[in-house]
Amino acid sequence: MTDIETGTDHLQARVEGRVAVLAFNRPEARNALSSEMYDGFARALPAIAASKDIGCLMVTGNGGAFCAGGDVKNQAQRASSGGNAAANAEARVDDLRLRQNQVSRALHELPVPVLGAIPGPAAGAGLSIALACDLRIMADSTFLTTAFARVGFSGDFGGSWFLTQLVGTATARDLYFTSRRVPAPEALELGLANRLAPADGFEDAAMAYATEVAAGPPIAHRYMKENLNRALHHDLGECLDAEAVAMTRTGQTNDHAEAARAFVEKRDPTFTGS
Repeated sequence: MTDIETGTDHLQARVEGRVAVLAFNRPEARNALSSEMYDGFARALPAIAASKDIGCLMVTGNGGAFCAGGDVKNQAQRASSGGNAAANAEARVDDLRLRQNQVSRALHELPVPVLGAIPGPAAGAGLSIALACDLRIMADSTFLTTAFARVGFSGDFGGSWFLTQLVGTATARDLYFTSRRVPAPEALELGLANRLAPADGFEDAAMAYATEVAAGPPIAHRYMKENLNRALHHDLGECLDAEAVAMTRTGQTNDHAEAARAFVEKRDPTFTGS
């Protein structure tokens, strides 16, 4: 196991085998977001993207929660001190835009698959970040909630976009307007979770899922993610053209040749990302 430097204890990062793990680490605050966490993402994600030895990133939370979203206590203090004054509005908009791009957009566009491992509640911006991941595994005892309506916010970190893409506009509106809790079985049914696992032993189940993904062909995974992201906002013709390019390029890789040999020899392939 190797540590990745994030510059803060609020976000821990390590590499186990071919899996990188980013863990929210403010358990006393249900892993509510902090400026230190944002800076940690900005520091760790480029290093993960640049590594040829990482096949999957798992984002999770320590202490029984995934992420509670924004720190409501700090928000209340800022509001009571005049922190929402119009003079500061533009600076706050610019800062939030930067943070959203450093976290949600960076996860969405990271060139390796990203697994959100949700051991406990994911709420507000914490849910948005979980939805920015490519895949999600949830403890069967936990829940998701947009939460924003309960604290008088409209929502951030891309939750409205990711949720609409995953469940459609009618369900997304229901979840935003009511902030109701979505238990794990319903999340699985809606497609918000790909797999559920028992709370007891959840960490091992999540790591097994991440390891399974990380064992795949890195170059093909990168092109797959680009294709799937493109399909969200481009027409069929553009997607077909891009698929033709990616299919041809992956067909020229050593990984494809190894997979073909393994198929003939009736064994599992060993991919090297070349």
